[in-house]
Amino acid sequence: MKICVVGGGLSGLVSTLELAGEHEVDLFERRPVPGGCLGSYRIGNYWIEEYYHHCFAGDSALLALFKNLGVIDRLVWLKGTTGYYVDGVIHPLTTPTEILRYPHLTLIEKARLGLLTLRSRRFDVATLDELTARDFVLEKLGPGVYASFFEPLLKSKFGDRAGEVSAAWLISRIAIRSDRGPGGERLGYLKGGFHHFITRLEEEAERRGASIVPGTPVEEIRRDGEAWLVNGEAYDAVISTLPPQVTATLAGLDISPVPYQGAACMTLALDRDVTDGIYWLNMKDKAPYGAVVSHTNFAPFEWYGEQIVYLASYFADRLPEGFEKKMLADFCRRFSVEEGEVHWHHLAVDPYAGPVYTTGLRKRLPHYEEHGLFMAGMFSPPNYPERSMNGSVIAGQEVAKKVLERFAYG
Repeated sequence: MKICVVGGGLSGLVSTLELAGEHEVDLFERRPVPGGCLGSYRIGNYWIEEYYHHCFAGDSALLALFKNLGVIDRLVWLKGTTGYYVDGVIHPLTTPTEILRYPHLTLIEKARLGLLTLRSRRFDVATLDELTARDFVLEKLGPGVYASFFEPLLKSKFGDRAGEVSAAWLISRIAIRSDRGPGGERLGYLKGGFHHFITRLEEEAERRGASIVPGTPVEEIRRDGEAWLVNGEAYDAVISTLPPQVTATLAGLDISPVPYQGAACMTLALDRDVTDGIYWLNMKDKAPYGAVVSHTNFAPFEWYGEQIVYLASYFADRLPEGFEKKMLADFCRRFSVEEGEVHWHHLAVDPYAGPVYTTGLRKRLPHYEEHGLFMAGMFSPPNYPERSMNGSVIAGQEVAKKVLERFAYG
């Protein structure tokens, strides 16, 4: 068969890898290089991701792919510490002692929150899909925990849609982040960056005969009898990894949309740490970003020779005018950094960074095949109710199987 894959993110690269060799596969990616949200900057003699990334011990499909591509030897398990920025003060929240000292929750509220964390892996998330995270927290933990802890987190991540987010997403998020010891959360990272993983995916797919064409946006997908035309070229099958509503527009098909939000992530470098050794600092105070992620409080500083920090922000529709300047100025003021101390900074912006996991989304997720067109990505079932690299790998593998089954059995 001749197969077209639209979009060179993780699901697109994995489905290309699965189908190449036995079939002729062309992958089109609008950006200059494949990788999608796993794209990286080259800074001097090192690579650093445009958006912060790490993996988890339970990411079996991802870890198996690391092994198959020969990058498993780069995998290191590190500790991720956490904290909360409240009223201008950094509160570490990694160890039991630090949590007990946190002044913005009562002892009873902390006990309830701890118990919920321990129970999070036992919830059936399917039963929580129609319930909002807000109502769930109010019922299980009370208004104090919601107002002081969860509401700022939900608003920083989902903005005006925070009240629509399902309890299924919240519990999944808590469960996936519950692999903690006294020193912090156990998280995986590839020494040298995930750039090496994307490069090996691309190399292996091309070794099997796939054609990966960067810098080539797809303008139209159209049915022509038994074939599909992509930018005028005929294919037996098409896999689109673009958001369903974008695919629907390109192909002129009726495909249910999935609510998405954009991400604006600033990466910058300094000589010093400004988050008191904390890797992931959530912002309760109003700021142009919802979290400050100090990468080199996670990965060793020696790998880079400078302190690398991410400022994470989410948005709907479009970014406000002058947002990049505002974000950097706020960070410098809030953390007492002179702008001259910033070695470099880059802002990555993706208007379709990920789904908004609103109530009822589980029933609205598109199938792998819609109107004869195949689809996979962050909107696929393996990425519900929380997206991950592992989910995107599984989605890419499963959609490839669906293509082969469709043409094997008619």
